[in-house]
Amino acid sequence: MKSISYFLSLVFAIVFCISCEDKGFLDETATTDLNIDVVFSDSTYTVGFLTEIYQDIGFDTDPGRFSIGGMQGACDEVEFRASSSITSDVLFATGTINPVVISTDAWEIPYRNIRRVNIFLNNIERSPLSRAKKTKLTSEARFLRAWYYFILVKHYGGIPLIGDTVYQNYNEIKPIRNTFEECVNYITSECNLAARDLVNKPAGREYGRVGAGACKALKARVMLFAASKLYNGSDFAPAGFPKELLGYPGYDSERWKLAMEAAQEVIQMGVYSLYVVNSPEPGEGYYRIFVAADWANDGSTRGTIFEYQGKKSLRVQQLFCPPSRGGSGAGGYPYQELIDTYPMIDGSKFDWNNPADTVNPLANRDPRLYNTIVIDQTPMQNGATANIPVNTYLKEDRSPFDQDAVHTGTPTGYYIRKMIHRLTSANWVAAPTQARPLLRYAEVLLNYAEAANEYVGPSQEIYDALTSIRARAGIQPGADNLFGLKANMNQEEMREVIRNERRIELAIEGFRFWDVRRWMIAEDTDNKTMTGLEVRKVGTQKTFTRFNVRQHIFRKAMYFWPIPNKEVSKSPSLIQNPYY
Repeated sequence: MKSISYFLSLVFAIVFCISCEDKGFLDETATTDLNIDVVFSDSTYTVGFLTEIYQDIGFDTDPGRFSIGGMQGACDEVEFRASSSITSDVLFATGTINPVVISTDAWEIPYRNIRRVNIFLNNIERSPLSRAKKTKLTSEARFLRAWYYFILVKHYGGIPLIGDTVYQNYNEIKPIRNTFEECVNYITSECNLAARDLVNKPAGREYGRVGAGACKALKARVMLFAASKLYNGSDFAPAGFPKELLGYPGYDSERWKLAMEAAQEVIQMGVYSLYVVNSPEPGEGYYRIFVAADWANDGSTRGTIFEYQGKKSLRVQQLFCPPSRGGSGAGGYPYQELIDTYPMIDGSKFDWNNPADTVNPLANRDPRLYNTIVIDQTPMQNGATANIPVNTYLKEDRSPFDQDAVHTGTPTGYYIRKMIHRLTSANWVAAPTQARPLLRYAEVLLNYAEAANEYVGPSQEIYDALTSIRARAGIQPGADNLFGLKANMNQEEMREVIRNERRIELAIEGFRFWDVRRWMIAEDTDNKTMTGLEVRKVGTQKTFTRFNVRQHIFRKAMYFWPIPNKEVSKSPSLIQNPYY
């Protein structure tokens, strides 16, 4: 009885501590059921109206975006979970995406929120708020509108810009797509305007709201896309298609300079830095930034520029955890292709042809691997018990050791670990925050490195950016203090290093799908047979065998999303993207 009483007290204490934390700004007054006159005659409701526009900021990178999966399953990162539902990640992986079945969220959610921003901007002067508060909230609204517009642009290319207009049910919405250049110019100009009247990085109860740093980081991301091959004078569009809808008609190397300078502007603010932990565990800081609430007093958010502030729940745990931990696998199962990109602990490249690497291909790797992927014997919370190994291996007769084993619980031999708090699992009561960083300082450093390399070639500043990221990851510095990087790389070698570093650092965060498109390499990366790893225990030894999982199919059309058929049907002048 004493042990039961102690257990129940412990559970109560955990739940109490989690539920009694200070609420963030997203928990403020809701205005959904109020009319416009009421909302903008009350300062609290006015602020609440804008706050609600924040709710959808992370929808496009949500790991469960398509009900049972996200963008990670639509590219070469993870195998989607088998289901009777036909979702957009499945359709992209199998090359069967089309305008009739495509998810409509990328069109509807941004335009819904852009309309809300326009309502806000058209009515804020009626509010009893102070002039300073109105100026601040107006700038936040401008950023949010730019944020949602960029989500549209990266999905579809040039889309209709509606200015400050608030369309009613009886209005005909503008059916003409603006050019890609017009959209980029509009988004970046809105970021510039918004940044002028905002503090660099809101803190305290304002933490999570837009700051000038977020405006500048979004601009840097947009400029990187604009300079990239798909948009910067590529030959993607067929003859007769208005090429200006999907990018710039001609290539201009100066666009790389603009992207480089935009990233530099964020770096030179001096407000952000990589979160490095003094810990015996290499790279622990990388783990903490995705569950930052527990270490906020230690500066865990110093590299977070903008984030989605999800409420406390076990949703990510349910998406990612192995079956033994109550997970559904809906978030997907990592491919061996992703695992192979992680270097060794000394920073050298992993090589299947090197016997020293393949004795145990999962040992002595970049610590980010262990903070991103659940491999065989990864310790994880199981119910009330911490650090129980996950067994993905097969027994000598090739039968599964337990429900988590390859071919039983996971079709690839792996599960996702990123964003999972180590003291939680889907079969435990402790529910952590579901906050996710959307703009990170590490991304800005990588954006700078890529743009600078494309514009001027390798430099010391690029090496500094990459080694700082690798140092925080927990990779060993080596005698030359290059953390495994080759000295004196040429531009092409540096390009491959930067691309691989993005793939590792930003894995499962919604970047890979877009990166392979803007680089125009998806016809290689997403058009091949993906693999997994079978671990088998024979006596006291384990063997490691690679096996085929799924053939991915990529069609040229898939560099852009098709505009949903119902939108094109309503407005025939809304030109559909090519090859659909």
